[in-house]
Amino acid sequence: MFQVLQGHIQPAPHRGRKTRLVTKDGRCNIEFGNIEYSNHFAYLLDFWTTFVEIRWRFVLLLFVASFTGSWFVFSLLWYWIAKSNGDLTGQNRTDGHVQCIDNVNGLTTAFLYSLETQTTIGYGGRALTGHCAGTVALIIIQSLIGVFINCFMCGVILAKISLPKRRAKSVTFSDTAVICLKKGSLCLLLRVANLRKTLLIGSQIYGKLLRTTTAPDGDTVILDQVDIDFMVDSGKDNLFFVCPLTLYHVINTSSPFYELSADSLPNQDFELVVFLDGTAESTSSSCQVRTSYIPQEIQWGFSFLPIISRTKTGKYRVDFSNFSKSVRVTTPHCVHCFETDADQKNHNSHNQENQDKQQKLGIDNLGFQVIDIHDSMDITKM
Repeated sequence: MFQVLQGHIQPAPHRGRKTRLVTKDGRCNIEFGNIEYSNHFAYLLDFWTTFVEIRWRFVLLLFVASFTGSWFVFSLLWYWIAKSNGDLTGQNRTDGHVQCIDNVNGLTTAFLYSLETQTTIGYGGRALTGHCAGTVALIIIQSLIGVFINCFMCGVILAKISLPKRRAKSVTFSDTAVICLKKGSLCLLLRVANLRKTLLIGSQIYGKLLRTTTAPDGDTVILDQVDIDFMVDSGKDNLFFVCPLTLYHVINTSSPFYELSADSLPNQDFELVVFLDGTAESTSSSCQVRTSYIPQEIQWGFSFLPIISRTKTGKYRVDFSNFSKSVRVTTPHCVHCFETDADQKNHNSHNQENQDKQQKLGIDNLGFQVIDIHDSMDITKM
């Protein structure tokens, strides 16, 4: 039977403390253990992905260390060349001594020359004389390595800034999901909104239900995954994601929520993970947005408040203050209650149709007898 619930606005409840596989902001709560030591070299082989995915603090440390380290290493080489040629201060120089590098008289000046060379500053106080072949080869090597470091570090920083997951930060899901009637079916509803005016092209919505199950052979399966189909009124693929959308999943016999009821829902142990895949219109990069809901974040017998209205000037306005707010509505206590009530209504409707049909066709008179009438043989001729 239906629950008769008073209509009042229900704020979003506090987020549950249950351990999640996917957090509300889409991060995966998982760690890997007992990995063989040899497998760690795979991170070095895929060094580009490793550098792009590490935290910003390590990227900045790598940035400073790569440039400072290269300047210092080459300063030692310049110092060694100057010392071997007798260019340093305090070394005995003969008449007609030809220097390899001008004004490099110690380790400090060698470091400054290395920095000026790699950054192409060129103050003019220190320079090669061109009389030593080793200095020409070394400056070519340092220039090439400096260009490589510049390109690599700029690429890493640019790649981290333009990561698709940054675009996902401007897509948000409702804090809670609700279960209510929609188009004559009991459905699970949630909301998703794009906070930017640029569209996500080719958006697709789907979900995974994660739960612990027991296999027929008695083994416990942790994080067993079941597909959950979500739709909007216009379909489930290639969404026109210009304003907030209300996604719904029809709870029928093929749904894993079919056996749930308003009383048993809070006591369940599962995690509903919802995914949204799309391509950013401005950068053409693919991104994925994730969130999760536990049973305590699913409200039975509630419906979302409307958030889209039209202003006097003809513009459409979205009120995000009601984005996650819901209101109580009349909802079946369980799916079986809804189907039983629907079958009873259909049965009553079918009986009424039969009665109307009988009234139209009339009622058989059982006392009526059929008599055969034979044609008379007399024919009267005019």
